[in-house]
Amino acid sequence: MRQAFAHRRHPYWHPNPWSNVTPMNDAGLAFASIDEIGKLFRTRKLSPVELTKLMLDRIEQLNPKVNAYLTVTAELALAQAKEAESELYAPRGRKSHRDRGPLHGIPISLKDNIYTAGIRTTAGSKILKDFIPQHDAQVVAQLKEAGVILLGKTNMHEFAYGVTSNNPHFGPVRNPWDLSRIPGGSSGGSAAAVAAGLCYGSIGTDTGGSIRIPAALCGIVGLKPTFGRVSVAGVIPLSPRLDCVGPLARSAADAALLLDPIFVRGKNGPSLQTATKSRLRQHFRLGLPEDFLSEWFSSEVEFAFDKALRVFRKMGGSLRRVSVPLLRETEDAGNQIAWAEATHYHQQAGWFPARAADYGEDVRERLELGVKVPATSYLSALEQRESFLRGLLAVMRDANLDALALPTTPIPAPLIGEETTALDSHGSGFSRRANHPTRALLLRNNRPANLAALPAISIPCGLTPDGLPVGLQLIGSVTDEALLLRIAHAFERVRPPLPHPPLTA
Repeated sequence: MRQAFAHRRHPYWHPNPWSNVTPMNDAGLAFASIDEIGKLFRTRKLSPVELTKLMLDRIEQLNPKVNAYLTVTAELALAQAKEAESELYAPRGRKSHRDRGPLHGIPISLKDNIYTAGIRTTAGSKILKDFIPQHDAQVVAQLKEAGVILLGKTNMHEFAYGVTSNNPHFGPVRNPWDLSRIPGGSSGGSAAAVAAGLCYGSIGTDTGGSIRIPAALCGIVGLKPTFGRVSVAGVIPLSPRLDCVGPLARSAADAALLLDPIFVRGKNGPSLQTATKSRLRQHFRLGLPEDFLSEWFSSEVEFAFDKALRVFRKMGGSLRRVSVPLLRETEDAGNQIAWAEATHYHQQAGWFPARAADYGEDVRERLELGVKVPATSYLSALEQRESFLRGLLAVMRDANLDALALPTTPIPAPLIGEETTALDSHGSGFSRRANHPTRALLLRNNRPANLAALPAISIPCGLTPDGLPVGLQLIGSVTDEALLLRIAHAFERVRPPLPHPPLTA
């Protein structure tokens, strides 16, 4: 692959002092920002075809270890790259010249529950292992119009119904930082591919944290938009009242670029790219939800989070502890809604209980729970959702908060198959140690944003002594995606960037 660049005088451009890109190095190019790649394209120091070949070579070398991709669309990717090259490099003024914007020629991946016409879409399941949609999901059509190159479809937790991506049918996705650990889920393959330099971004789904959890455990950025701001048409559902589609990327700026073409905004609204890089007002305010910050966290996560809060203070931010009504009840309410709606969908599809034996054990058990949810419990959970949203927005308004801040997950990446995690609690003036269900720990800080239908972003905020990433989550008010991205981008500019995962072929 290196020979493909040997004839170029300046094979890699490195204009951004905050980038991890190493000049004259294929691995460095694999971790370049989308903006840097776009500048290389437009100065003809790199072509979309060359870049796509580099990505496909890396996938061939590294995917057997990580198991991030279920389907690699090599022929399609090269054809799309050639088309992008012909459009970008045609002489200006000719009809054949077309610059579709920042994503033109950028290789990305898609979670495998998103419809792709003519390409297998399994949802990580045995039931759909041979399913080939006849049409694209709306987000895929929008991304194609923006000129992206599709490298393939990523592994995931079966039917997006879990937080580990330990898939019983296609094998577990492995965390690039430590192959014995989970990447998180359900968008685990997407997060692992981005973190390992096997694409420049991915599109995942989030029902109870399924973008933010793997983003946190893999050391990347994951954004769940406000409910309804990105189309879910053509996405295999989990819970229609909670499902969201959003980007996973290596920076806030890259996340903004991926979200821009699929995001619903007003006619005259600025691009998310522009809003992300605009100046953050000096005296921004973050709320610290004491209901979550006084209980169970690993010491490594607590240390990284406290260090991140010090960075925010140095940036001019003020921090205020707040109490959010009904925050402790969000997990149960979210479960009631997800259990009932997921089971209803699988019953309508004719898969459950008729093909119960074809599900993995954990997903089958959750579908069985859905059968037992009374209508009154489901309706009560929906009412609780409205009450929680009103209370949360009132707290943010009364305290004049820009966002809530809390660790994305209270623990770093668990080992594959680790069902319980021992943690110390330091609340109420004493310390005690107890085992907790790992799944519940990973969901705990993420359910609230889904239940309230609010935007939330996870950003890397450090590494544990064992070299595992820690994520910090910001939850904003309705349609505050641009503000969250702006805060995240400002944070990235003052904190040391994470190194790349220690993954080799």
